Amino acid sequence: MKLDVIKLDGSKAGEIDLDEALFGLEPRADILHRVVRWQRAKAQAGTHSTLGKSDVSYSTKKIYRQKGTGGARHGSKKAPIFRHGGVYKGPTPRSHAHDLPKKFRALGLKHALSAKAKAGELVVLEAAALAAPKTAELAKAKEALGWKRTLIIDGAAIDDNFAKAARNLEGMDVLPGIGANVYDILKRDVLVITKAGVEALEARLK
Repeated sequence: MKLDVIKLDGSKAGEIDLDEALFGLEPRADILHRVVRWQRAKAQAGTHSTLGKSDVSYSTKKIYRQKGTGGARHGSKKAPIFRHGGVYKGPTPRSHAHDLPKKFRALGLKHALSAKAKAGELVVLEAAALAAPKTAELAKAKEALGWKRTLIIDGAAIDDNFAKAARNLEGMDVLPGIGANVYDILKRDVLVITKAGVEALEARLK
């Protein structure tokens, strides 16, 4: 598939032929869903914790005698039935990560790229580079191009001036080609890929 290449000032800089195997697939929501779930589960801290019966601070003295009270038999006040007692089978710190085959993760990235291309939310930029790290200059270009929540994917290395300018700009994130991922692509309104970024993705996903 062919797509126009533009410069930061909005002018046309030729055309690019995008690989149909990366940008021309019919997007499948089930594949995207599985990859996003894998990403978010891997990122989850898993630090949730509760105090069990052996963790709460209470005396272990038997609270009243075993027989003759007419009440139920109880020992320690640490039991979950009592107020401030330990939590029964509460959450403990653990990893939420689960396995997903490498080929399936690559397929998910292809479907995410294809979803943006099909929705008309894919832009190819000649180069993401600035002469000076001026946020105001980049903000002006972003507004003129009508980009709101934008993800820019560059090649192996990101231009230092561009990265510094984008860092202070709300709604704009910049990633190298190796950092491209399904979750970040799908949660942005516009996906901008530089020509170097296209080459990096094609090399990565071949």
